[in-house]
Amino acid sequence: MDQKGYRRGSFQSSTSDEDMLEIAGASLDFSMADDDPPLDREMGGFSSYNGGGMNGTSTMMDFLEEPLPGVGTYEDFNTIDWVREKSRDRDRHREITSRSKESTWALIHSVSDAFSGWLLMLLIGLLAGSLAGLIDISFFWMTDLKEGVCLAGFWFNHEHCCWKSHTTFTDRDKCPEWKSWSQLILGHGEGAFAYILNYFMYVIWALLFSLLAVLLVKGFAPYFFCSGIPEIKTILSGFIIRGYLGKWTLIIKTITLVLAVSSGLSLGKEGPLVHVACCCGNILCHLFTKYRKNEAKRREVLSAAAAAGVSVAFGAPIGGVLFSLEEVTSAFSIRSWRATLWRSFFAALVAAFTLRSINPFGNSRLVLFYVEFHMPWHLLELVPFFLLGIFGGLWGAFFIRSNIAWCRRRKTTKLGKYPVLEVFVVTAITALLAFPNEYTRMSTSELISELFNDFFFLDSSKLCEYVNDFNSTKGDDLPDRAAGPGVYTAMWQLALALVMKVFITIFTFGMKVPSGLFIPSMAVGAIAGRLLGVAVEQLAFYHHDWAIFSGWCSQGADCITPGLYAMVGAAACLGGVTRMTVSLVVIMFELTGGLEYIVPLMAAAMTSKWVADAIGREGIYDAHIRLNGYPFLDFFEEFSHKTLAMDVMRPRRNDPPLTVITQDSMTVEDVETIVNETTYSGYPVVVSRESQRLVGFVLRRDLIISIENARKKQDGIVSFFFIYFTDHSPPLPPSSPSMLKLRSILDLSPFTVTDQTPMEIVVDIFRKLGLRQCLVTHNGKLLGIITKKDVLKHIAQLANQDPDSILFN
Repeated sequence: MDQKGYRRGSFQSSTSDEDMLEIAGASLDFSMADDDPPLDREMGGFSSYNGGGMNGTSTMMDFLEEPLPGVGTYEDFNTIDWVREKSRDRDRHREITSRSKESTWALIHSVSDAFSGWLLMLLIGLLAGSLAGLIDISFFWMTDLKEGVCLAGFWFNHEHCCWKSHTTFTDRDKCPEWKSWSQLILGHGEGAFAYILNYFMYVIWALLFSLLAVLLVKGFAPYFFCSGIPEIKTILSGFIIRGYLGKWTLIIKTITLVLAVSSGLSLGKEGPLVHVACCCGNILCHLFTKYRKNEAKRREVLSAAAAAGVSVAFGAPIGGVLFSLEEVTSAFSIRSWRATLWRSFFAALVAAFTLRSINPFGNSRLVLFYVEFHMPWHLLELVPFFLLGIFGGLWGAFFIRSNIAWCRRRKTTKLGKYPVLEVFVVTAITALLAFPNEYTRMSTSELISELFNDFFFLDSSKLCEYVNDFNSTKGDDLPDRAAGPGVYTAMWQLALALVMKVFITIFTFGMKVPSGLFIPSMAVGAIAGRLLGVAVEQLAFYHHDWAIFSGWCSQGADCITPGLYAMVGAAACLGGVTRMTVSLVVIMFELTGGLEYIVPLMAAAMTSKWVADAIGREGIYDAHIRLNGYPFLDFFEEFSHKTLAMDVMRPRRNDPPLTVITQDSMTVEDVETIVNETTYSGYPVVVSRESQRLVGFVLRRDLIISIENARKKQDGIVSFFFIYFTDHSPPLPPSSPSMLKLRSILDLSPFTVTDQTPMEIVVDIFRKLGLRQCLVTHNGKLLGIITKKDVLKHIAQLANQDPDSILFN
């Protein structure tokens, strides 16, 4: 991949990063990479003179006394150097602080620099909340468009269309302003032909929406599908994927997300909203120099943006902050989390406030399925809650294994070459199966809302058709009642919906359309929980004299809340799939608006995690990271093997010797040859090839930019000029060629370990310091190098996995 500002002159840029991965054979083409340009590209090229003067008799040239544009930046598909980025930010902060005492303008600059983080969080919250509101409004309108149109204004969805209608509460879905397609075309909505016409229009609209989504993704953003959370986790760990968080990604993802969710596919918008919010954060970072020029600081902003994304997805600012900390924040950036915690919360709060101001659902709530339960739960109900946790763990493990197997098949067979056909077939099957069942025909968010809520006498849902006994009503509460025909009809329809959701979601998640997994997982758990809740409710009604009910559930009392069971089941299934715990409980707690139900949610979330972890340790996002070969080193993964650094380092036995650069005995031509013949991202610098005493480490990109910059400043620099990395030029005869000093690009403190260092310690070092590579020495002599890619390959090999799978696939 040709990177501007990198491939110059005789150098041939490589897209491989030996620290991380090799892109050999990959067909990646981020044509929208201009949305997230490399940092050196913003500096306008090499336009400033940077150092030592040159005259006719000078034998030493140093063009790097001042910072050179491009030096210290990173190529695409590289990992950042966390330690260096943090050091740069500290140096920048010290310089601003020291200058603030010199003048009023410098003091103002210091204050604005400190305030810029809060201003950035404000802008992210406003933009993320506005986009979330736009997505919600568009989604509900397009979902209802599959069933009919509003005569008062085609831009109104079904609910908004009927707001001004004078129909009764029980007939609120039959307002005259809303017309189904059969009523609009045939003039009536009854009969077999009208049903077939509505069926046909539902399928046609679903296919149209999904095909538009997949064609837009394929044409403009072929790698920006699915939820984006695995990629966000990888980027936040320090990996660079240019264009993935750019403005084109934001536009295409927003449009295709609305289309994909409106098509009725078994997917949600909550996961992709995290990606959308991170795009907002990355784009707005370019307004502030502090975040534009420092990759580590930018990732702090992306962590806060992820919190804002969850905040608008669930109306849970606190849950969003905890989700960012628990699920997507990298191990190294946790060290700076205290500095960004309040800013993350502020961004989540502003995003939630913005969405609340837009009020996309018309209920003055942040989410469609906000509920409030009024009856307390009993200690004995923990038994069914634990059962729901077991079901959630089993479902999560089953889904992860099945979905990963299907996605792997998609990658390794011809199926992956026909994404449009796959989306067409899955959408057609989903629409054909969904329309006959009212619980699969409605949007998944509306389904969850109906399953979560308690019902009253006036509710028209089948789930409310109980045999009413008004004489047994106590106060404002409804007693447990015998289920009527409508409830039993709803039960078997929900059972069919459960089977459909369980299996169709496996084939849907991972297709070439934006797809979230939060809502489908919650729907599976909510259906299972509602079924169990109604079963327990009827058991308590007919057998209230049993010992397990007699002490707390007397006849005529309102003691079982089926909606609570649905909520607990939703939390259990979502926890089983994602392995979230603390953030999940807080998100569900913020949905209910009460502390009363934290214990049931905690019990279900922990049980589902224990059961799922017993079957497989990976959550769905970690599994997709491993499937795609992303260079992600899990902070929580244990390494218990007894291997040494010498077992992992390169070169190995029978390998060519380690490629090194000497500190003062190589010419420009020698360095050019090394750069052109290798694909390494950096090279150790030694005193001499004979001694192999380590001096430092120099990055390939910095070498290329520095030499090319020197050539731009002085045409006299030729291939036989010597390059040296020492403070003083070595003694040379007067007739010897001139020398080019590049010491300023040399890392004089590369991290080193001895060859006898246990790999357990090496892995911890890579995790906690965010290293790209470390050098291996023996008695001060350089032996080899260990890169992050080597560590990942070693871990995969010890786990009996293909080590070559650690490639960006």
